[in-house]
Amino acid sequence: MNIKKEIPLLIVVLIPFVYLAYIWSSLPDTVPLHWNYIGEIDDWGNKSSLIFITFLLSGLTYILFTVIPFIDPKKRIQTMGNKYHNLKFLMVLFMSALAVFIIYSAKEQSITNPSFIYLAIGLLFMLLGNYMKIIKANYFIGIRTPWTLEYESIWKSTHKLASKIWFVGGLAIVISSLTTNKDFNGIFFISVITLLAIIPVVYSYMEYRKLKK
Repeated sequence: MNIKKEIPLLIVVLIPFVYLAYIWSSLPDTVPLHWNYIGEIDDWGNKSSLIFITFLLSGLTYILFTVIPFIDPKKRIQTMGNKYHNLKFLMVLFMSALAVFIIYSAKEQSITNPSFIYLAIGLLFMLLGNYMKIIKANYFIGIRTPWTLEYESIWKSTHKLASKIWFVGGLAIVISSLTTNKDFNGIFFISVITLLAIIPVVYSYMEYRKLKK
């Protein structure tokens, strides 16, 4: 592990914790903890729950991405080098930013515009689309179906497809978040995410059937 490379990541991880500590005294004892797809509050809890949520988002993401290369049985992730580090930084940055947004929304007790979340997630999918085709076969990251894990050719073809549709799907979410109302955004977002999850799985099975024939 390169300590110098980890320092910026640790700073990013700590940002939401520092922000939470800074506004802690101004938070009410009971704060919103969850919003539905149109930005309406549907769950409340003690403000101490924000500490756990922040850890799950930024802290746990960092820990998982740090540990995975060492427990990967195939040792493929370690061969990705800087590409994996960049992916790790991207995910930690996104989760930390999401944690800050949740803390801020809990303080204000509202989400002024839920489309911002859809916009951010759309951008994330576009960026992840660029990484999907370079991820080596492993048990932790990527489209992990029985067929992609068994056959490297299916892993490669599935992730090549996922790379394209995740970028296009992310772009569609971004455009929708900027041009349509929040009610349509929520439905459109759920529909696109469902397709982005299902299509690669179905495709990997179809490739497996073709290979068996």
